[in-house]
Amino acid sequence: MSDNDNSNSAAETGNPDSEEKMPGRTVGFVIMFLMIASVAVILSRHSEQADSTPAASVDQSLDAFRSDAWMLPDDEMLGFVEIPAGAFTMGSNPTLDRMAYENERWSSSSRQGTVDLPTFYISRYEVTIAQFREFVEATGLPAEIAAIDGSGDDPVANISWPEALAYGRWLQRQLQQSAQTPAVLNQLFQAGARLTLPSEAEWEKAARSADGRVFPWGSQPQSGRANFASRAVVGVGSIACDTCAYGLSDMSGNVWELTRSPLQGYPYDPADDRDNLADDALWVMRGGSYADAINNVRVAVRGGVDPGVHSDSIGFRLVITSL
Repeated sequence: MSDNDNSNSAAETGNPDSEEKMPGRTVGFVIMFLMIASVAVILSRHSEQADSTPAASVDQSLDAFRSDAWMLPDDEMLGFVEIPAGAFTMGSNPTLDRMAYENERWSSSSRQGTVDLPTFYISRYEVTIAQFREFVEATGLPAEIAAIDGSGDDPVANISWPEALAYGRWLQRQLQQSAQTPAVLNQLFQAGARLTLPSEAEWEKAARSADGRVFPWGSQPQSGRANFASRAVVGVGSIACDTCAYGLSDMSGNVWELTRSPLQGYPYDPADDRDNLADDALWVMRGGSYADAINNVRVAVRGGVDPGVHSDSIGFRLVITSL
């Protein structure tokens, strides 16, 4: 965990060796109790030279980013990928995934559940430093310097949950006012869609597709498909994964990704995402980070974070959603 982390941070994942519990919501709980055992290792890694990066194949076809369009990807949909409507399996079955945690269990009688979602669009890459810098410079947001300092293609980190939401609202306004916005996106906004953080169900469907895979690339642990168990972040999309669901990049590792869902027990109910928001909620984050081991970069892993936390291992991506 970064020395810059907010002292009111809190996060956790399920523990496979304990009885089922509702996730804690106490402000001040140290982020990701599963990671406590590895804190010393992570801190020692941070003290090493930052020029060490994990061995990985580089995707030479990585799209350029447009300087005239808020540094979004230079493709037909400005980097947004359609996730088709339909049902998918959410949660973990330990007979299929031996690394499953208890907070991934659907209910006392069922290990997994089925969730049906309408079509939505998710960003192919994690939001980058260059993209977030456009927002900071346009709005004067007093973001932490660490959030916009570094390689522009690296995922932005050291941002809080409210700052991530504010970036989404700002970018939607820019897209709605621009003649360069793809017609499909304009039609979505006109129909009432919004640009925001994904729900944890949207995130999990995008990461695992409809085939119930354990990792974005399939059901077997593999190195070289994502940036995890390493020393630092890498540029978004720089690790090739031709079998990853929907062609999305970095759904495992690099940085944890914030969602708009409060951390609470399964079964998942989209209505719960709007309940009790005045409480001292933790917010779900997904996907693991560069510093995590393989068990924490599975598609079903659920972490929780206090909304005020700033961490160099937490970032986000966006969705265009009707929910």
